[in-house]
Amino acid sequence: MFVFVCAGCGAGLTAPLSQVALPVHAHQVYGNGARLPVLMEPGTFAVDPEPGGPPRRREDAHDGAPGAIVIAPGDTRGTLLIPEKGGGHCCGVDGSDGPNMACRACGLPVASRIDDCSLWQAVWLAPDAVRRRRVGSADAVPLSWAELMAQEKGTAEEKGTPPFEPVARWGWPSEVNAPWPWSPRWEAAAGHALAHLLVASQGRPVAVPGGLTEEVFQRALDKLLPAGRPPRRAVLAGPGRPAPDPDAGILLVPLHPQTGATWTPAGPASSAYRVPLPLGVWLRLGSPEPHPPVPASGVLPEGVLRDDPPVPRSPRLFRADRGVFRHTLLRLPAVRTPWLREIMENIPPHARTGPF
Repeated sequence: MFVFVCAGCGAGLTAPLSQVALPVHAHQVYGNGARLPVLMEPGTFAVDPEPGGPPRRREDAHDGAPGAIVIAPGDTRGTLLIPEKGGGHCCGVDGSDGPNMACRACGLPVASRIDDCSLWQAVWLAPDAVRRRRVGSADAVPLSWAELMAQEKGTAEEKGTPPFEPVARWGWPSEVNAPWPWSPRWEAAAGHALAHLLVASQGRPVAVPGGLTEEVFQRALDKLLPAGRPPRRAVLAGPGRPAPDPDAGILLVPLHPQTGATWTPAGPASSAYRVPLPLGVWLRLGSPEPHPPVPASGVLPEGVLRDDPPVPRSPRLFRADRGVFRHTLLRLPAVRTPWLREIMENIPPHARTGPF
């Protein structure tokens, strides 16, 4: 556990926090006027190893020093907002004018509060303005994969990150019975994974498992990759699942939520390309859908009682997050190959078209 203190005077700025992996949707810009929830779980922090810090609305802009620390707004202590640093103001602040929070004790600008529309709510601590201080003497040991899976025991409805969730919008009336859109976290996770799938494809078609995995990835893969050659096969692999087929050249595997490391198989499958997915998304892809998308015939099994209606899921086709896809692919060394560079150049920088 750590607390962060002001680099100027040493005053405490946060509650005690434990480190977790940076969410793949940390810099996502979602929709238009969307009211996104808090990015980080209470009591946690993550470090962004790249330059940039708070989310920027300019595509792939990186202005700040690497190592920005993101926390939940409720975990801040001893800070004040700086009124003249109110960049954003569509529906809130976005940190585009630089740090907008100061240390209450000495006035040093130390962080940026983000709560504008279409951005995940967070506080980003400036790495050059804070210091990390250990709380207690024992080092926290990350959970093993077996321990993580034991925490996730339950029904398909209880496991992982739901693929559909209600998203409120500023200035729009609530529609209780409206279809729920695809989860922003799923769109970001798919954009991140899709970049890796293209690299793993080596320019060949890729086939993914049926069901929800196919719904999320196959349309984009068919659109972006050339047809006519035998496809490479991607399979779900990870803790608690059967050993992956050695002939599968691509594995869809979970990311450890604390360390950010990808699950690695033993044996011959260890040489396969591992496509990373957030654990919550990976769990849902490996579980059957809790409710079918259309009414099924017949009756419920004997002894089963249900009074909850199925989730009013979105009628539109799934689209991966274009910004997360571009951000990820630009940072993979393989993007220098001509065919991947051509894909990047043919994707419109802003419009939501095709699989995005």
